[in-house]
Amino acid sequence: MDEQGLSTTKVPRALEMKTKLFGYELPDLLLIFMNLAVTNLAFGSTSFRYPLVWGTTLGLALFLFFAKRGRPDNYLQHLGEFIAQSAYKAAGAPDRLYRKFRKDNQNAES
Repeated sequence: MDEQGLSTTKVPRALEMKTKLFGYELPDLLLIFMNLAVTNLAFGSTSFRYPLVWGTTLGLALFLFFAKRGRPDNYLQHLGEFIAQSAYKAAGAPDRLYRKFRKDNQNAES
């Protein structure tokens, strides 16, 4: 009798891991390249282009790399939302975004 084992395949350890490039998330790379483009547009023709364009971009990249090390995904976005929220939250406050559901048939009849 030929006994065959269970066929297995290798899978990544974390299936829901976000796409990263050079250790940066995609929004971080967008911020870094946006900084590079804007500073190059403003200071690219001056004699200070190397420290202002490449220095600020390198500084921002290093800051993001070390500030987000060991943190969960979208950490800076959630930190910014937390800081922007008010410190006082009333439990009994009315919900301003709530709207009653109305069927279209009821509106057409009345």
